[in-house]
Amino acid sequence: MEYLKYFQYNSFVILTFFFISLIVLFINHISKGKSNKLLFSCYQSSMFNPLTYLRFFTHILGHKDWNHFISNFLYILLIGPMIEEKYGSLNLLYMILITALVTGIVHFLFSKKRILGASGIVYMLIVLSSFVNFEAGKIPITLILICMFYVIGEIRDGIFKKRDGIGHFAHFLGAVCGCAFGFYFMKYKKIFLSFKVLFK
Repeated sequence: MEYLKYFQYNSFVILTFFFISLIVLFINHISKGKSNKLLFSCYQSSMFNPLTYLRFFTHILGHKDWNHFISNFLYILLIGPMIEEKYGSLNLLYMILITALVTGIVHFLFSKKRILGASGIVYMLIVLSSFVNFEAGKIPITLILICMFYVIGEIRDGIFKKRDGIGHFAHFLGAVCGCAFGFYFMKYKKIFLSFKVLFK
């Protein structure tokens, strides 16, 4: 086991998210899609079913197939560690859970389709990354470009393309959450920095 010392678990939340989602993908494969339908996707179901509320969060762990999984986690593994370093692991975990809850509830209320995947988290991280070098009182050009090329594109695709389990509206909600988190942490920068140091 000597070789393990050469590896660093450098982004706890992001890597844990990756490995749990990978396990979920494997379980879904051997269960022939049953696990995703039961636990790892969000859709309209009875309000008296406890799994309904669990799925508001766990839908971000499920993916349709390997291509869906890797297309999301290429972005998450690329951007996520930088976000975790800047905002702290606990804050990032909160942001992931809040984004999952928001997309889950909105989808539950307004769509009859089934949604799954970490796409909303990807867009939250993409937008949030534009705030890394944000200066108070100024709008980052990177944020404007992201909104132009990603967010507007997702709104267009959501309106004109055939809907699927990936959910273009989840992408938009993820981007909105990322923007809200970015401005929130800028507004409460002193409190946030103290919180980050305390729980780092």
